[in-house]
Amino acid sequence: MALTWKLVIDCADPHAQAAFWAAALGYAMEDNGDLVERLLDSGALPEEATVTVGGRRAFRTLQAVRHPDDPVQEGTGVGLGRRLLFQQVPEPKTVKNRLHLDLHAGPDTRDGEVSRLRSLGATVLQEVKEPGTHHVVMSDPEGNEFCVQ
Repeated sequence: MALTWKLVIDCADPHAQAAFWAAALGYAMEDNGDLVERLLDSGALPEEATVTVGGRRAFRTLQAVRHPDDPVQEGTGVGLGRRLLFQQVPEPKTVKNRLHLDLHAGPDTRDGEVSRLRSLGATVLQEVKEPGTHHVVMSDPEGNEFCVQ
């Protein structure tokens, strides 16, 4: 039996990170506004655990992005497919990632994709040209490494 999954990424600002990665991947920001309102109305969620982002109510310390073609759970806005969940943590990033994303742009569009990602706030860390691979190591606005191939 195959399992469903999401990749959870610790960060300082989940809403900014989600906005960057939604733009980088062409993903959609999850809208959990209905769920947040229901939790507030029932008293299960305190007001200080929420924030208004883009005119909608959201969890203050969590924000997810999802592939736009994947299904969404009705009433919660939670994606049921390919997702990245950004969760706020108090400590800053201190070491190299143990897990990272590889974005597959292809050799003909890699340089253009690197330029587009730089315009979104990514930084080029290293270009790697070795037998069998040519990719660019980048970091997102909070310093998480990823590669563009």
